Amino acid sequence: MTDQFAIPSGADTTNSSDAASDSQSIAELIEKLPLWRRPGYLIRRLHQIHYALFFEEFGDSDVTPVQYGLLTILSTNPGCDQVTIAHSLGIDRTNVADVLGRLVTAGLVQRERSTVDRRSNVARLTPKGEETLATMMPAMARAQTRLLEVLEPKQREDFVQTLMTLLEKHNKHGRAPLKLSRRETSV
Repeated sequence: MTDQFAIPSGADTTNSSDAASDSQSIAELIEKLPLWRRPGYLIRRLHQIHYALFFEEFGDSDVTPVQYGLLTILSTNPGCDQVTIAHSLGIDRTNVADVLGRLVTAGLVQRERSTVDRRSNVARLTPKGEETLATMMPAMARAQTRLLEVLEPKQREDFVQTLMTLLEKHNKHGRAPLKLSRRETSV
């Protein structure tokens, strides 16, 4: 059976000569398991690898990649409501509430009642949250660099552009599509 996403036999599956044995085992998996020819599986697997690199770079930090993303959103958009955060991060509102709760408990974020819409809360980084984000930024940059360093510079640009194209074209199919929201400017 031929898979439409098959990698040609004998294709180079790595750019690193240091990973020759890994390359061989990956090549064997590709040949034996159709799963390794499917984009969805490969994206999920790469996501797992990104998480591993994130935690290797951050060491003993209790902040997860999703929490880091939420902190980043609040650093550029203080006073966001839960819906705006959900739309910006691409997760549902219920998950935003959970993530915010954990960040509030850690003292990184504060929530307060909105002055524009008393039914909603808005969030801001605390000074500790701002400091944590600034401290974590170099580690995030290292994790991103490590993820892409196996590619040539042009491949990196093409890869990121391809990901952005796929996300843009398929965004509407996501459980929590990314979208621009009204930005709340006062609390």
